[in-house]
Amino acid sequence: MQSMRTAALLPLLETDAVKKAQATLALSDNLSPDADAIISHPVGVPGCPSKPELVPHIQLKQRSIATVEGRAGLIHSIAHIELNAINLALDIVWRFPGMPDQFYKDWITIAKEEARHFTLLRDHLVGMGFDYGSFQAHNALWEMAEKTKDDILARIALVPRTLEARGLDASPAVKNKLVSAGDIKAGEILDVILRDEIGHVAVGNRWYRYLCVQRGLDPIATYADLSVRYKAPKLRGPFNLEARRAAGFDEDELAALQAG
Repeated sequence: MQSMRTAALLPLLETDAVKKAQATLALSDNLSPDADAIISHPVGVPGCPSKPELVPHIQLKQRSIATVEGRAGLIHSIAHIELNAINLALDIVWRFPGMPDQFYKDWITIAKEEARHFTLLRDHLVGMGFDYGSFQAHNALWEMAEKTKDDILARIALVPRTLEARGLDASPAVKNKLVSAGDIKAGEILDVILRDEIGHVAVGNRWYRYLCVQRGLDPIATYADLSVRYKAPKLRGPFNLEARRAAGFDEDELAALQAG
């Protein structure tokens, strides 16, 4: 019988971006997680489309958002993050056994919301005369997933609580850029994404603390250690402290973040 965890592999392995989002949205919420099952590593994780071409971050072209192409390029970069976020949420469901059932249900919900985000952004791109794959992109999010594939604590600390939380900080400035350039629709989409991403980071915070308690670890010291051990990117301000508080970061964590 198929479980929630094995069902997550179908969209994860899908190589067509649009079909990946559709298959994620079609996942059933009623399957048993089968939390203790050990699932053999499938070939082809994650399924990636032939486009966009993936290049190092520093090789990505910077375009003026005064042009339609420049705005589309920026929206494309956000759509790429959302597609990666689908993969990350699905990956955590199948890869890590032994968590409470609610853990897997939380990440399936997150995967579906990321799929909605990707769909909104991709539809907007199409309306501008472009599509997902029209521009180059980088693979930094999945590279961190690869680094942390053997430790669920590191995965949660350094993906939702670090890389995805950076989106909380960046979202207001990106929205202002696009709206100032006349793209009101993009601004509305980013409002939806920010609202949902606060919830996603909150889930990461909740399960990070759960694991720290289970292992008898101090959350702040452990986070600092994991950041160094896995060479996580250095976080620099300005930080969206309001959104981070809403996502469950406590004042000690925010103080450590700002202290660098």
